[in-house]
Amino acid sequence: MGAGRAVSISLDGVRDKNLMQLKKLNSVLFPVRYNDKYYADALASGEFTKLAYYSDICVGSIACRLEKKENGAVRVYIMTLGVLAPYRGLGIGTKLLNHVLELSQKQNIGEIYLHVQTNNEDAISFYKKFGFEITETIKNYYTNITPPDCYVVTKYIGQSQSKK
Repeated sequence: MGAGRAVSISLDGVRDKNLMQLKKLNSVLFPVRYNDKYYADALASGEFTKLAYYSDICVGSIACRLEKKENGAVRVYIMTLGVLAPYRGLGIGTKLLNHVLELSQKQNIGEIYLHVQTNNEDAISFYKKFGFEITETIKNYYTNITPPDCYVVTKYIGQSQSKK
């Protein structure tokens, strides 16, 4: 980069025409292959699923699913959040997560959660910086990766603190 040149990080929505970029990123970032339902949920979530660009290069993404609870409230499930290794530590993951946190707050969504493999200390400490906490451990959640256990990591927003 030239001295003093600001590098821009921008977010863009996921649509049919750029869905392949999300698929390509996922194949590089995660040890799991995602099915058509994952991509349908990602598209259906609208603004809750974003691609991140660093100087116009697609380097990361967040993909969410909106879920309705029994009481009618909506919660956000973060299916994936990932940034390519050479671009980590530049604020891209933070920008992606903050986007979903702000959008959830604007839409009065009181709960955001995700699953994290129990040995993924980087992810666990990343989410804890944003006020997420481990709320559950699920044994044998993953089938083809070791360890197979995961934590459910949850953030409650606003007055929804005590609702499960």
